[in-house]
Amino acid sequence: MKFLVTGAAGFIGYHCAVRLCQAGHDVVGIDNLNDYYSVELKQARLQRLRDMPGFAFVALDIADREGMQTLFRSHRFERVIHLAAQAGVRYSLDNPYAYADANLVGFLNVLEGCRQEAVGHLVYASSSSVYGMNAKVPFAVGDAVDQPVSLYAASKRANEVMAHSYAHLYRIPTTGLRFFTVYGPWGRPDMAPFKFTKAILEGRPIDVYNGGDMSRDFTYIDDVVEGVIRIQDCPPPYADEPESARLDAPARLFNIGLGAPVNLLDFVGCIEAATGMQAIKQMKPMQPGDVPRTWADVETLAQRTGFRPATTLAQGVASFVSWYRDFYGV
Repeated sequence: MKFLVTGAAGFIGYHCAVRLCQAGHDVVGIDNLNDYYSVELKQARLQRLRDMPGFAFVALDIADREGMQTLFRSHRFERVIHLAAQAGVRYSLDNPYAYADANLVGFLNVLEGCRQEAVGHLVYASSSSVYGMNAKVPFAVGDAVDQPVSLYAASKRANEVMAHSYAHLYRIPTTGLRFFTVYGPWGRPDMAPFKFTKAILEGRPIDVYNGGDMSRDFTYIDDVVEGVIRIQDCPPPYADEPESARLDAPARLFNIGLGAPVNLLDFVGCIEAATGMQAIKQMKPMQPGDVPRTWADVETLAQRTGFRPATTLAQGVASFVSWYRDFYGV
């Protein structure tokens, strides 16, 4: 089939595009290559993609309405995997308009493209951030998510609501995936796994927030990609679904996480084991917009796809550290 992957030079987008090309699909990847984090890393991912049969790259910002309209008209995509976004909780405190442009205007352009060209399935990235300060654990897709604690989280929740409205009005099959702290080779420099590994290898201190009293449902990139690939092949509504269970729109949401939260200090311990070095810890208070824990309920994902993320933290961290040492020559 012919796929559009937005954010193809990004972490998850790169891995998804690779997987689709390996499966023999035609993939058009778009990215604006902004400098939110290292453009060199994005270019390195993109260079590997350019060498893959079936891949074509278009430099494009999803907030460019005319550019997106031309893209959709020119290619007639059968499926869209939308992973481009302005990421980061803390960045949103100082750069709110970046989130409006990418996560709201950009997402609307994607929805309109899918509507105008009758795309068969839109799969898009949401985030565990939508759960906010939810006290009930594990987080399930049916939980209340109406009190986000960051603009980033609010923009991702807005995407879910927008997608549902388009699914209802225009019968566009949409699936939102709430990712939980994704890490692994080619990962993002702004996230804790990368920042901690870099600092530890350089002998610099790491900032440990909330005194280390935090936990995250760390999810290895291969598990995330497997979930995306399986879900994209299951557009709603589902033929095996009883009539009584069907919603008023072909729109669904799933968590993609390991389903096993890890204390932040234990995570640091895994990096120490993989690097063979001790971390110098600086304890800091909780940051604005942050949450004390995340924990994914992945039962609906397992029921629908037969897949349950299973890569252990020790395996995943060892793989990431190995990639980091190789890529940066340390």
